[in-house]
Amino acid sequence: MARILVVEDEQSLNDLIARLLRHEGHSVRQAFDGEAALIEVRASLPELIILDWMLPKLDGPSVASRIRDNDLLVPIIMLTARAEESDLILGLEAGADEYVTKPFKNRELIARVRAHLRRQGMHQEAIAESIAEAPAAAPEMPTAGPITINLDGRAAFLHGEEIDLTPKEFDLLALFVQNAGRAFSRDYLLERVWGDEVFVNDRTVDTNVQRLRKKLGEEAEMIRTVWGVGYKLQRDG
Repeated sequence: MARILVVEDEQSLNDLIARLLRHEGHSVRQAFDGEAALIEVRASLPELIILDWMLPKLDGPSVASRIRDNDLLVPIIMLTARAEESDLILGLEAGADEYVTKPFKNRELIARVRAHLRRQGMHQEAIAESIAEAPAAAPEMPTAGPITINLDGRAAFLHGEEIDLTPKEFDLLALFVQNAGRAFSRDYLLERVWGDEVFVNDRTVDTNVQRLRKKLGEEAEMIRTVWGVGYKLQRDG
């Protein structure tokens, strides 16, 4: 199964989550503060991280940000008792892929873990098939105006400079660039980018678009709101 890191300072909750995941067949490592979490990430290279917001020494958003600064695309599910929209956006911008709000049901957490791992597995299979079928092929790099997407390397570039994106932000921007000028509804974007993940909604799309616009800087207006429909990428800004 998968290597999973659980980062939660409350011993009983950390142990409970670890037991649930081990029952699912996963290999689980545990950390109880932010600094220990980063040490575990480097040592065990987890395939998924469950990360509490409030941690000793280094909080959850700071841990997520440092993980992303090292170009690790591991899915991060953040646990939080904070429900304010500004807090949720802060965590997403730091690099979390989604939230589970405390208190949560055990089945809800396991469902989210399964969804992320299923998506990761499909992505890895697609990469392996691509390499096997065309090992010498040049990387596919669609462009739209100043934006270039390296699909094989999962990297995006703006005016030749790489943009720091989370996995979901990359998938969303790649879809826009490959279909520049086409308007997408929020429902379509949820289905295409988030697949069968649970507990996502229209606000999930809006938040990720907001983050993409921020990272595009002066080119933010390339992502246009299509009123009554959703969003599209304007090829020439």
